[in-house]
Amino acid sequence: MTGNNSPIGVFDSGIGGLSVANAIYSLLPKESIRYFADTGRVPYGPRSKEEIINFSQEITQFLLDQGCKMIVVACNTATAAALPQLRADWPKIPFVGMEPAVKPAAQATRSGKVGVMATLSTIQSERYEQLMHRFAADVEILENPCVGLVPLIEAGKLRHPETTQLLDRIVSPMLADEVDTLVLGCTHYPFILPVLRQLVGDSCQIIDPAPAVARQVARRLEQHQLSAGENAEPDFAFYASGAHAELTNFTTILFQILESPLGIDENR
Repeated sequence: MTGNNSPIGVFDSGIGGLSVANAIYSLLPKESIRYFADTGRVPYGPRSKEEIINFSQEITQFLLDQGCKMIVVACNTATAAALPQLRADWPKIPFVGMEPAVKPAAQATRSGKVGVMATLSTIQSERYEQLMHRFAADVEILENPCVGLVPLIEAGKLRHPETTQLLDRIVSPMLADEVDTLVLGCTHYPFILPVLRQLVGDSCQIIDPAPAVARQVARRLEQHQLSAGENAEPDFAFYASGAHAELTNFTTILFQILESPLGIDENR
């Protein structure tokens, strides 16, 4: 079986989508990956829908120019703003996006109260509103836009006191309201899971959607007959729109978090 050994394109506003890329790598070790971090324009949360669509179109075209067979929008904000337009622009390319794990959280909660950590753009999006209406009508949702958290993660301050203090201000009111399930609605947030777990304790479960996204990637590859062959030798390339100083942070976090020996191939 020869398979399709072209790479999967993955992009995010910054390094957050690496949590998704790593989940894909773990589940599908034969697949090659091209990752684009828009570090020059991060964060996306405060930006307009039109800007995010334009950025997403530019990055998608770049990844397709690298020969990618599928595009994973590993960013909740970009998924909410741009995914329908991307699918309309490239109808023959399979896309996989992100969404806050509202459904599994609503099913898992025992107290009937769920905390959602997400950017303001995600919380205000039509996609998020539809999820709430479909799956969380009988659940009390406590949301926080986590202002300032993505820049701290991008700067590599994963266990910095500033990050811990911000997280404490975010989750303490939720815990006081008896939230027992916490949704990570941004792909950056899994990078601060160790600190977050210390703050919320064992009584609150944390839902990271990255493994579910990887499973969806596997399903779509099989559906479109695009899976890599059994003898494929995967390779990885990483691109970023930012300056070399930002790439240094990017590399540092990459090697801090991922177990796989991935590195940056090129700076765009």
